[in-house]
Amino acid sequence: MDFSDEIIDAISVDCVVFGFKHGVLYALLVKHGQGVTKGEWALPGSWIKYNEDIDASAYRILQAQTSVTKIYLEQFQTFGEVSRYPNRRVITISYYALVSTEDIELHPGVTVSDAQWFDVRKLPGMAFDHRKILDKCFNFLKHKIQYEPIGFNLLPEKFTLLDLQELYEAILGTQLDKSNFRRKLTKMNLLVPCNEIQQNVPHRAAKLFRFDKKVYDSFKEKGFSFEL
Repeated sequence: MDFSDEIIDAISVDCVVFGFKHGVLYALLVKHGQGVTKGEWALPGSWIKYNEDIDASAYRILQAQTSVTKIYLEQFQTFGEVSRYPNRRVITISYYALVSTEDIELHPGVTVSDAQWFDVRKLPGMAFDHRKILDKCFNFLKHKIQYEPIGFNLLPEKFTLLDLQELYEAILGTQLDKSNFRRKLTKMNLLVPCNEIQQNVPHRAAKLFRFDKKVYDSFKEKGFSFEL
């Protein structure tokens, strides 16, 4: 069946992209360059088309507005409050992704005037109900970290134990006991020593580790209890 290339102006996609760098968890936002919300910050998002799958639209829109490609987007939740969009009935399907900011180079697209990373705890005002969507996804991430391994996409391939602890602290918003955290990680057999240390750091170089992909995927499938 043939469908037109026109947009469906009652259904949109919005993407919540989390990144991590130097102990801070970030969210990717764009500044609208046109329309009723021109000049406002928002999640990367727009209308889907009649002739494309919803997943495909999420990747297309994210790339068009930020130049971000080759990341894994997972469908999160649908938001459909009657008043979420001015003067129209619009339902949006949200997606989320976890990425390392080191792998991302941002370039705003033609419909946005800027694209930036913001500390998730220092966000600007946002258009529509985008702050609600982001907050709900962030709360989901806080819960997810307790029963599923987090970090494979947020950290570089090789990282220190402190890097991993700082990631957990950035998500949970609390300081963790170093000994307790490392003891629990050791019991899980989730990390593999790289037999390398940090290079060119102004402090004592720490050992580098990587995730055991097989163990990581097993925990993602079966889950675990990692109360901190």
